[in-house]
Amino acid sequence: MCGSGRPDQTVGSVVLRWSSHPRCVALARLELRKALADWGLSELEDAAVLIVSELLSNAGLHAKVTPEQIIETRYFRSSGALRIEVHDGSPERPRPRPADPEAPDGRGLLLVDALADAWGVAERGGPGKMVWASLSLQGMAGGGPERG
Repeated sequence: MCGSGRPDQTVGSVVLRWSSHPRCVALARLELRKALADWGLSELEDAAVLIVSELLSNAGLHAKVTPEQIIETRYFRSSGALRIEVHDGSPERPRPRPADPEAPDGRGLLLVDALADAWGVAERGGPGKMVWASLSLQGMAGGGPERG
């Protein structure tokens, strides 16, 4: 099973847990689309689903999550804004790298940087890290990484 947890859109947040299986990414995008529609933030959908896809895919590929461990997504709304968080158990921090035109991968954080108003990596209340990105309704300029 990919996901667990229950979305609670009444308080403006959705918290779900995922295995590292690649098919979970599509289900996480679906849950984010539902939340955005419920919150009236559908105009953020294109950027938001790309961001969650990249962050969740990176966690599944690079976080070395065991079958017993999970990856958690958290979506938060505020007045005209959205914050996407992906929590995993690995202390390894993602770092953007120059894209190799011949490589089939390595562009995920460059996309996140271009789409998000801000993004960063933070410690969490346990092992591992949280990678987050925020989007606002006011202009979708890439803000570059912020540490938070």
